[in-house]
Amino acid sequence: MNSVERVHTALQLGQPDRVPILEFVVDEKVARVAVPGCRDVADCMDQLDMDSVGCGASFAVVGREPDGTYTDEWGVRYLPGPEAVAHPIHGPIMTLEDARAYTPPDPEAPDRLGKLPDLVRRYKGKRAICFHHRAAFMWSAYLMGLDNLLMNFLAEPELVELTMEKVLRCNMRIVQRAIRAGAEVIILGDDYAGNQGPMMSPVHFQQFILPCLQRMIAMIHDEGALCIKHSDGNLYPLLDLIVSAGPDGINPIEPVAGMTLAQVKKLVGDKVCVTGNIDCGQLLPHGTPAQVRTAVRQAIADAATGGGYILTSSNSVHSSCDPQNFVAMVRACHEFGTY
Repeated sequence: MNSVERVHTALQLGQPDRVPILEFVVDEKVARVAVPGCRDVADCMDQLDMDSVGCGASFAVVGREPDGTYTDEWGVRYLPGPEAVAHPIHGPIMTLEDARAYTPPDPEAPDRLGKLPDLVRRYKGKRAICFHHRAAFMWSAYLMGLDNLLMNFLAEPELVELTMEKVLRCNMRIVQRAIRAGAEVIILGDDYAGNQGPMMSPVHFQQFILPCLQRMIAMIHDEGALCIKHSDGNLYPLLDLIVSAGPDGINPIEPVAGMTLAQVKKLVGDKVCVTGNIDCGQLLPHGTPAQVRTAVRQAIADAATGGGYILTSSNSVHSSCDPQNFVAMVRACHEFGTY
């Protein structure tokens, strides 16, 4: 099997020749230390014989402030930091009138797919091509502020529904374009939970979030691609609802939030590919390669039996991760993951 076949087989709940290993985000500084001389993150993944490469959509900066903050095409202002994803601090939607007047970024913009055309040219047929995007929840939280969005589930549901509908339509077209440009696996990165549990009740999830998620996943499948649903945090109260939306994989089964591969495999492993969950909070930044090897071996033992498992970190290989531990994780998956 090559990497493409391996990833597709696992996401379709089959048993490939070995456990696939993916990462959706790898910090460029970590990549360049892990594989000296690599051209970019995708080249690092390729040289390590990982099973995918990927990127996300591109949104231009439209304004910068003297304090270092900047505003993107969504109209959201961010405070940049050391990680690939900056922290949103203010959005343009506070009222129903704001939502009615709001226009999302143009999904047809020529550069909207970012690095995807280059990755397809370089790796199509060799590595699974992933595209990272979102359905409706997190961009709506950026536009409105997370606290305001959650409060408006109760206080002003029409405002929430209108905002999420506009976001979803934009994002569905971007994802559709990505699939038609060569993306095979779409990772939907809306986060629904913290370490203690979901940010919203199952009732509100089912009312506001699930319909958007179902529509996005249905479109992904109609276009012939596969979908991995990512969310940090303790998802157990929402797990059945998320799986009911029809994703092919669920990620990252975060251990610091009390989620375990073995339990998730038992609960939903017959319906969805389990992907995760090597700890990137403590283990990958501060552990040793030997400890990483042990964790990878245990993860494979917990979730790989019968197929339907992909090994990833518990969120991303961020800037604090030790490059040696990143390499150890990949090599251990190759060593222990053969069926």
